[in-house]
Amino acid sequence: MLETLRLGGNGGDVTYRHNFKKMFSVGKLEWLSHLSRLKEVDLSFTNLSYANDWSQDISHLPLLQKLSLRHCDLPSISSSSLSLANSSTSLTYLDLSDNNLPSSAIYPWLFNVSSNLVSLNLSSNQLKGPIPEAFGNMMAIQELYLSDNLLILAENQVRGDSVLNEIGKLPDFMVLDLGYNLLNGSISKNIGQLSNLQVLRLAGNSFDGDVISEAHFSNFTYLQKLDLSYTSLNLKLNSRWTPPFQLSQIMLCSCKLGPHFPDWIRTQMDVLTPDLDISSVEYIDISASGISDSLPYWFWGSFHGLKYINMSFNQISGTFPNNSIHISHLDLRSNNFSGPLPHFSLDFWDIGTINLSRNKFTGSGAPICNITYKGVLALLNLSKNLFSGVVPDCFESFQSLTALNLGDNSFSGSLPISLGSLTSLEMLSLRGNKFSGELPSSLQNCTKLKFLDLSDNELSGEIPIWIGQRLSSLVFLSLQRNQFRGMIPHQLCELKYLQILDLSVNKISDTIPPCFNNFTSMAKKVSLDRRIELHLLDEVSSLWFIQLRYVDEALLTWKGTKQSYPQLGLLLAIDLSCNKLTGEIPEELNSLQELVALNLSRNFFTGKILQKIGHLRQLESFDPSSFSHNRGLCGPPTSPNCSMVEPPPGKPAVGGEEDSDEFMKWFYAGMGLGFAVGFWGFCSVVFFKHSWRHSYYRFLDNAKDWVYVSFVLLKARFVRRIKGLSTSCTR
Repeated sequence: MLETLRLGGNGGDVTYRHNFKKMFSVGKLEWLSHLSRLKEVDLSFTNLSYANDWSQDISHLPLLQKLSLRHCDLPSISSSSLSLANSSTSLTYLDLSDNNLPSSAIYPWLFNVSSNLVSLNLSSNQLKGPIPEAFGNMMAIQELYLSDNLLILAENQVRGDSVLNEIGKLPDFMVLDLGYNLLNGSISKNIGQLSNLQVLRLAGNSFDGDVISEAHFSNFTYLQKLDLSYTSLNLKLNSRWTPPFQLSQIMLCSCKLGPHFPDWIRTQMDVLTPDLDISSVEYIDISASGISDSLPYWFWGSFHGLKYINMSFNQISGTFPNNSIHISHLDLRSNNFSGPLPHFSLDFWDIGTINLSRNKFTGSGAPICNITYKGVLALLNLSKNLFSGVVPDCFESFQSLTALNLGDNSFSGSLPISLGSLTSLEMLSLRGNKFSGELPSSLQNCTKLKFLDLSDNELSGEIPIWIGQRLSSLVFLSLQRNQFRGMIPHQLCELKYLQILDLSVNKISDTIPPCFNNFTSMAKKVSLDRRIELHLLDEVSSLWFIQLRYVDEALLTWKGTKQSYPQLGLLLAIDLSCNKLTGEIPEELNSLQELVALNLSRNFFTGKILQKIGHLRQLESFDPSSFSHNRGLCGPPTSPNCSMVEPPPGKPAVGGEEDSDEFMKWFYAGMGLGFAVGFWGFCSVVFFKHSWRHSYYRFLDNAKDWVYVSFVLLKARFVRRIKGLSTSCTR
């Protein structure tokens, strides 16, 4: 007789489960009643929207022990089904997560079948209101997952006493996941009654300003995973406190830990097996926690076995030791670290990410060549530091590198030819350095590139035709402020996904290719993915994995109001200003109906200004700064009509500060304070395999203030640029 039935999928690629489309529909479940010997049923990721009597059909399986109906579009349980459903005494494992079921559809049936439940997952539904005390009546329960709902604490539970008191009486309770609900108020010290707790997850709730002390953790002898991220909790722990537990995961992003570095973390990093030099803790996230201290001497020598360290967005200072740093994921961005780049040793079996941006690191980039197991490195971000010298030509072995950011340093010399070996590369930023010479032809091998920023360097030569022929996936291309000369190759028109094209402040001559109307994303309302997202997934163990995201975000400032458009992504813009372009503006530009921003100023264009380019007319004023300093152009907005006489040579065509204001307004309106491309929100997300949820993605999409801007045209950059443009095109 059949005892196990598994028709469900695994949700496809876990990094895209929030967009997962079900492969097939099971329909009604009446046929299940004929399989009365079933002990395990898994129909996860199937369409059960027509199974109106699913609860009644399940009740006809008297031996059923495990039921997984995750992400099945389950219909609500009707009152008639409730009256016919028998109470089950065999069900021990129940997963109804990701179904958007309301409280009224779950609770009555659930508390009728809960007598022997050991594991219950109701995450990512529509549970509202107070947490029912009836959960405390599940005497066998060990794991309770209620995250990503709309649960609150009742008025008599302001301190959480009622529910926690009831659950605290359960002898074997091990997992409590209440993350990402609407819980607020204070966390009662009675939570310590859960003496057998191994996993505590309260992340994403509103415990703003609440204080956590040693008393809350005094009985947590078996605690292994602690997640208080995004709660703004104030952890006031004595510097000499020795926790009674040994954590493997410490997730305290946005908690208030500072200003001193928390010494109690040292107790979690003590080596457990001296022969193997491995500690118990694998994951530490103390980002944005208000630490303004030097890194303690013991840290670098104590974290052997750690796979992930995130200390970003603090004011931590210190240098790296001379010995090799063994790590899989290291995020130290936006701190005050200094000294030379260390020798990194990555885990051969893991994906590696190194983000050291926005610090004060110095020296050359030579240590890049010394990375052990560089073939697994997916991200290397050294931007906004004080590195200098020639970038080593040793990228042949970086087979997995997907994002490389060396921007805003003082690197010089030619671009390494071996960059062409990075065939997995999707994003490359070398902006704001002193690179010189022509672009190496080997770069045409990086055919997966979506984002290429080489602006603010001293690169020269003609714009290679292979950019259009070979880099067909480009969404963003900036060669701004270099020494490029010659004409704009018509092959660039083959970049049909292009949304940002910036060739400004160069020595480019000749005319604008009429084929610019081939930029499909600018010409038509097409269903393009206007985001540049990079998903990195690292399976840390059989129970959990780390998912890291690279995501872009558009910021628009108009009349002093900043608005965020995370769904819009990169704005549609062309900047050809400050070159030597001639001829008339091609009428084909009228076809770019989706264009938001255009700058053709400071060239030698002639003829009449086009009046129907994209969304430009939809702005409150057709800004003249887009066409200024082209003495041969006429018509609105620079003049009422083309019969006006050109200003005499003695009268300056530039409007001084007023022109700068217009220029600033145009760029702010068209491009915002920048098309902000973030290298991950600084609190990275850990998903437990038995309880990941698509709501994480909704949460991260809404956490706009926590998306770090790695590639952004900052206001200061515009100010500097405007000052230069007000008199001449400086380089």
